Amino acid sequence: MKINEIIRRFSMKWIALDEIHYTDNHGKQRVWEACSRTGNANAVCIIAFLKPSDRMVLVRQFRPAAGKLILEFPAGLIDPGEEPSVTAVRELREETGFTGTLGQLSEPSYSSCGITPETIRLAFMTIDETQQNDRKTDFDDGEDIETLLVPRGELREFVLQEIRNGNGVDSKLMTWVLQPQQV
Repeated sequence: MKINEIIRRFSMKWIALDEIHYTDNHGKQRVWEACSRTGNANAVCIIAFLKPSDRMVLVRQFRPAAGKLILEFPAGLIDPGEEPSVTAVRELREETGFTGTLGQLSEPSYSSCGITPETIRLAFMTIDETQQNDRKTDFDDGEDIETLLVPRGELREFVLQEIRNGNGVDSKLMTWVLQPQQV
């Protein structure tokens, strides 16, 4: 399989629509439509725990593309030239006001590869809640994010209640909730 050509059909400030011409594994020429970011297409998703209470840090924000409030882990785009570990610390502070310590950073994975080449790195972080956290956020223009602190043992029921309330749940959070045993 091989990409032969990518034709940018439409571009706006943040996203573009691309037509991808490729050869499949049988030698047949095919065309695929995809969305891509006009800037960097890499992000971090932060799975953060407050210690010693073992609460998880979640955010709820309106996502216009979904048309509803979405419950999710804090996350953000990696700035050009920025290390993903730096992005994780920065985004946690900007979105929640917490300062955390990075434990583990995953390799990049694709969040919705049928439509976008965006990759996500999972950043596992710990927040020492016995230390001073000023909780001062620094939202980007248009962001209106609510921080939620949920005891790990109550996470599944909390997420199910969000769904019953008509809110959406990000797939990375849902995958975490459905694990038989969380990390």
